[in-house]
Amino acid sequence: MEGAGGSRLTFPRSGIIAAIAVLILDQASKLWLLRVFDIAHRGAVEVTSFFDLVLAWNVGISFGWFQSDSPLAQTALMIVKAVAVIVLAIWMARSRTLIATVALGLIIGGAIGNAIDRFVYGAVVDFALFHVQLGGHTYNWYVFNLADVAIVAGVAALLYDSFLGVPAAKAP
Repeated sequence: MEGAGGSRLTFPRSGIIAAIAVLILDQASKLWLLRVFDIAHRGAVEVTSFFDLVLAWNVGISFGWFQSDSPLAQTALMIVKAVAVIVLAIWMARSRTLIATVALGLIIGGAIGNAIDRFVYGAVVDFALFHVQLGGHTYNWYVFNLADVAIVAGVAALLYDSFLGVPAAKAP
């Protein structure tokens, strides 16, 4: 199966490499913050005037929606996540563009990274907080982690590939 510019067989490998890289960086950052930096005992740490390191245990889904720490809810989220990773892996294996394959790898790596947190800690470890002061009020973005960044970047890349990517060659 040859594709333009090289073997199509290298595409799944690129997605797998992206997933593994995200997983390693995500888990390493969380372990460092929890075990070495000891963010749980330090509390919020101001890095810049608009960015802090904080510790937030997210028992819900993205952006803290559907917060529930019940065992049934946590099991349901793990099952949904496992099914999603399987579906995304099948999509990645069938992908016809490098950008879509890498994007799916980013999403898979991020999903697995957050699933590991949910399994090990019972919640996802979030730690990055952007904020801005306007008119005497502080506006905070959602607290997030590197897995979340990879998922958002992967979704953005998929959207780019779907709407602006090079169209597939038509069969004669």
